[in-house]
Amino acid sequence: MAKDDDAEVLEVAGRQVRITSPNRVFFPERGDTKLDLARYYLTVAEPLMAAMGGRPVLLQRFPSGATGPSFFQKRVAPTKSDPWITTTVVSTPNGTTSDALVAVDLAHVLWAVNMGCLGFHVWPNTAADPAHCDEIRMDLDPSPGVTFAMLQEAAAETKSLFDELGIATYPKTTGNRGIHIYARLEPRWDPYQVRSAAVAAARELERRRPDLITAAWWKEERGARAFIDYNQNAPHRTVFGAWSVRANKHAQVSTPFAWSELDQIVPRDLTLATVPARVAAAGNPWSEMYTKPQNLDPLLAFHERDMSAGLMDAPWPPVYPKMPNEPPRVAPSRAKKEE
Repeated sequence: MAKDDDAEVLEVAGRQVRITSPNRVFFPERGDTKLDLARYYLTVAEPLMAAMGGRPVLLQRFPSGATGPSFFQKRVAPTKSDPWITTTVVSTPNGTTSDALVAVDLAHVLWAVNMGCLGFHVWPNTAADPAHCDEIRMDLDPSPGVTFAMLQEAAAETKSLFDELGIATYPKTTGNRGIHIYARLEPRWDPYQVRSAAVAAARELERRRPDLITAAWWKEERGARAFIDYNQNAPHRTVFGAWSVRANKHAQVSTPFAWSELDQIVPRDLTLATVPARVAAAGNPWSEMYTKPQNLDPLLAFHERDMSAGLMDAPWPPVYPKMPNEPPRVAPSRAKKEE
């Protein structure tokens, strides 16, 4: 590490990355600085790059730190001082394209950290193969009235379903109050197919545990049940990345964990300060995921079963164009009023 005026210059991945204003406090309640954040990513470099290496990322920037204003940055361009920055073309649901940062190596990650990036939102495909999603991401959303204990129980139900279908899954905290469950896929399916599989999984889980789990898109229909947000698998959607630090006062990390830890995991304890020691002691709980891609066909068979039974597609987010076989995109209570 070298000093450059008011900057720290980090030697990483064969590059020199400048961390300007290194002593700027990013987490006021904890006192962690921008340089502390950069050093955190250095300590978790191996599992971090296993999770997001080679993928486009959406940057959530907090130039003044976690308590300041923020914005999302999808468009990135190399500069004269950093001509090595790698980008790839990504699209929005309406077809707008932009050049997004690719997490080629840790130098690219720290380059984004220097710009105040707190949170990398990661695409479910690599830049080298944008046509195929190689991850399905089951997002267990803490709706009002849903406790973390309920999410833990819903996560166990999700694991049981995927185990039954022969699909290995791997959980992580969201860095906030939820749980994400991933499966690494053979790169054979496009995002529409992966979303269809997620819809089918959410509906099957609701059938099995209607007291605990819901696939209802409209909030008024959910009640105090764990919502499986299948639309996190819609085309062009990103998910908060594994090992990324959230912009909250605890500096919580979206932390992968082993299924054996599910009952004991406490998200607030998994922070920028504690996760490095956890990785050093136990390694990467997702290490097997990257060597054993899974087959999505069993869930797609559930989808075909549901369509044959007359079910319509589940609702899409409002930013998407109207999709084939989609029900009316209006809340049920409003639809009744308009009848």
